[in-house]
Amino acid sequence: QVNLVESGGGSVPAGGSLRLSCTTSGQSFLVNSVAWFRQAPEKEREGVACLTTAPHGLAYYVNPGRWTISRDNSNGKVYLEVDNLKPEDTATYYCAATNEYCVHTDYRGRGRDFKYWGQGTQVAVAS
Repeated sequence: QVNLVESGGGSVPAGGSLRLSCTTSGQSFLVNSVAWFRQAPEKEREGVACLTTAPHGLAYYVNPGRWTISRDNSNGKVYLEVDNLKPEDTATYYCAATNEYCVHTDYRGRGRDFKYWGQGTQVAVAS
């Protein structure tokens, strides 16, 4: 079992920046990739970014430009940083993990290939 806990959400003015954290625990050796997804009110869940943690730490983005996904190997946390936040970024953000590599998953979609999920952290961007 792998446990994921997100943190770092909140209310942010448009144009601001945010860093979300995903703390993993449990059987982390089962995890080869961690991704971030988001779900806005009345919309389907969608992927934001994916990081294959082993062996090379490759990052993949659905819409490159404002997002950075990274991992701190000292504490096992996976971060999602975003710049120039927009009101349409308002959503609940989830981290998810899988034993697959990102390229073999639907990280661009709803994340059905991801077995482990956190409870989510809410981000509200005020215009």
